[in-house]
Amino acid sequence: MKSELMDIVFLSEKRKNLLLFLRSGPKNIDEIKKALQVSSTSILPQIKKLKEQKLVLQEDKTYELAPIGKVLVEKMDPIVSTLELFEENFEYWAERDLQGIPPGLRKRLWELGTCKLIKPDLERMFEFDPEFMDNLNRAEHIFESITYFHPALITLCRDIANKGVKISLLVTEPVLRRCIEDYREDLLHFLGLENVKLFLHSGELRIASLTVTDDSMTLSLFPRKRHFDGESLVSYDPCSLNWGMELFNHLLKNAEQITEIPEASPENTPAESPG
Repeated sequence: MKSELMDIVFLSEKRKNLLLFLRSGPKNIDEIKKALQVSSTSILPQIKKLKEQKLVLQEDKTYELAPIGKVLVEKMDPIVSTLELFEENFEYWAERDLQGIPPGLRKRLWELGTCKLIKPDLERMFEFDPEFMDNLNRAEHIFESITYFHPALITLCRDIANKGVKISLLVTEPVLRRCIEDYREDLLHFLGLENVKLFLHSGELRIASLTVTDDSMTLSLFPRKRHFDGESLVSYDPCSLNWGMELFNHLLKNAEQITEIPEASPENTPAESPG
């Protein structure tokens, strides 16, 4: 019986979609046909099978989920959504290291919704993706975590923060060190703005980058068996924004806020010319 019920639910796209559609309440056959874009002859046999398994009830000319159907759909929705998430960008997910995402959020990856894969332009490897830039430029608040050094990072954050955008930036120790060494003045300017918070993450950070804005969430994960390629996923689903903020707040638990930059070491200070 267990195998038969699994087959009834998952071996037919029409039955699966119908069960999910009935979550919102009773529907008549015309509503079902319109929503699922099916004909009566194709959907009625599937409704009959669901009725035989006590998953769907018929009252006059309307159909609704039976009590066990409601329980099943409640558990089935995350599974179906997760499968759809992986299938949409299967190669990306199959090759990525997910261990940097805490278990609770890994179980809720389906909340990312529809994701678009962004591949960097090899001729412009040191430039940010145009769509990513658009997302930053229309934001009022940006939450950014980054594990790898990007030469344009601090300059970009400084310029955006100068416009009054609130920025919470979380970096690792190697990234902060490179920023201090190579972009010290830009970093000092950035850190001196009231709308900016800079955090230093302690320990290992296995997420390449995470960016959450007012209406977008961009996630980049390290490949498991090859070099980092800079590919990322962007989602505009409201649930993905909440998921992204939960991940950012999780990362903050192992971070401390940086309010000042140490003075430059003497060996990095240019020697004065003899008078």
